[in-house]
Amino acid sequence: MAERGSDLPTGAFDRVTTLTFDVFGTVLDLGGSLTPPLAQLLAKKGAADAANQVWARWRDRQRIEQYQDTLLMMGHSGYTEAARRALLYSLRQFGVPFTDDDVAELMAVWTELKPFDDCLVGLERLKARFRLVVLSNGERDFLEHLVRNRIRFPFDEIVSVDEVGVFKPHPAVYRRAALRCRCEPHELMLISSNSFDVMGARACGHRGAWVDRYGLPFEETPYRPDLVVKDFTELADRLLG
Repeated sequence: MAERGSDLPTGAFDRVTTLTFDVFGTVLDLGGSLTPPLAQLLAKKGAADAANQVWARWRDRQRIEQYQDTLLMMGHSGYTEAARRALLYSLRQFGVPFTDDDVAELMAVWTELKPFDDCLVGLERLKARFRLVVLSNGERDFLEHLVRNRIRFPFDEIVSVDEVGVFKPHPAVYRRAALRCRCEPHELMLISSNSFDVMGARACGHRGAWVDRYGLPFEETPYRPDLVVKDFTELADRLLG
């Protein structure tokens, strides 16, 4: 495993031409954006103290919903629907009463997500050398809105998993990215704060950088990240030298 601050061989990433970016939790700050309105709703329901627990369950459960969606192969439901189902599960688990309007109000906040403070400066530095591409579980229209109105950075391309009808880390997602970018797998490096995402990309022959924003362990797998960084500033420092 390449740890933060380790010495990499000179020119280790010379063949990388394109950086693909996860969006949710890597570029966009989900917890910082969604926890405050979630806490406001829970306060109205008499469950203010449960905000962090409900958020953590919501986030974890969404991944389960996405895995089930892919495994059951009953039709790709999409990112926002998986998030909505995960919210319902989480509120029910903690015994929080809710209405359809409550759910709609919280789901609307997904259109107002904010990027992490380090992202734009890092992206601006990286675009001088690399092609920068979104590779996300989100629906294409949703991603276009977020890129245009919330991230406000001109990525070179947006690749949505909707094109293959499965969620990450299914291999079809990373293979589709290589096809769309007209690259060999080793010419692509995935940037993600989700360890399962980096693992999936590495298993498909892509390079991978793990943005360790949350202090979590990496997956127990031989498919390790090439780089481990704390944010996009360190990412740019490491890749640009």
